[in-house]
Amino acid sequence: MNNYTNGQNIAAASEKNIRTDFKESMTYGEYLHLDQLLSAQDGVSGHHDETLFIIIHQVSELWMKLILHELNAAIKHINEDDLQPAFKELARVSKIQSQIIQGWDVLATMTPAEYMEFRNDLGNSSGFQSYQYRMIEFALGYKTKHVLKIYEKDETLHKELLEAFQKPGLYDATIQKLHRSGFAIDAKVLNRDISTVYESNESVREAWKTVYRDVETHWELYQLAEKLMDIEDWLQQWRFRHMKTVERIIGFKQGTGGSSGVHYLKRVLEQYFFPELWEIRTDI
Repeated sequence: MNNYTNGQNIAAASEKNIRTDFKESMTYGEYLHLDQLLSAQDGVSGHHDETLFIIIHQVSELWMKLILHELNAAIKHINEDDLQPAFKELARVSKIQSQIIQGWDVLATMTPAEYMEFRNDLGNSSGFQSYQYRMIEFALGYKTKHVLKIYEKDETLHKELLEAFQKPGLYDATIQKLHRSGFAIDAKVLNRDISTVYESNESVREAWKTVYRDVETHWELYQLAEKLMDIEDWLQQWRFRHMKTVERIIGFKQGTGGSSGVHYLKRVLEQYFFPELWEIRTDI
């Protein structure tokens, strides 16, 4: 017996209280519903690399579920002027984003030849149709009503997305917080149609300039601003890594869902969720 095996045996033998009888109690696998989770990678082609493709996207969807959980909690806490838990929730979102970005590195190990073995079997299904990604965009304030049509097939899901579409986003909550903190924010911003894409506003820009020029006085708002910047920065890196992975694997082919593929992904890199926070970098 080698030292490694002997060490394992000693470690196991020293654990006298490890539970082995689960006839009447819940197991780890039952708690996590692993029977369902690990049987959801059937695929449609039988090709070896389709398992990689499915798992990467499923893991991303699980992370996105947690992002939404944290974003919605942060919005609630900002609305309640309780910023400390919001900071923790937004910091967690940034960490989750870093995990999703690393997922693209794993997917990029698949070559164009390997992907083409099963790409046609995907039909018109596409990551473009990820409803959780759309809900993240909505929560961050990027509202595009035409995408809702994609989800009309599922009435319950469509209703859920419509509700998310009509709710104030993270930046709306933040701007309202600026207003409650004594900053003069234009009424047209405070009462804007939240179902439209947010556009930069001079009063918001001036408020953020004041915050950044006197950090000590406005420390909590400054922290909030930087948490928002972290999220948008990571999201742009997420989008960039997505775009480069797609370009590496399929070049400039049209996406399976009908988008222009890499051309579309390059355009979304120009979208900003919190424009004034970027603009003031030049001004302060």
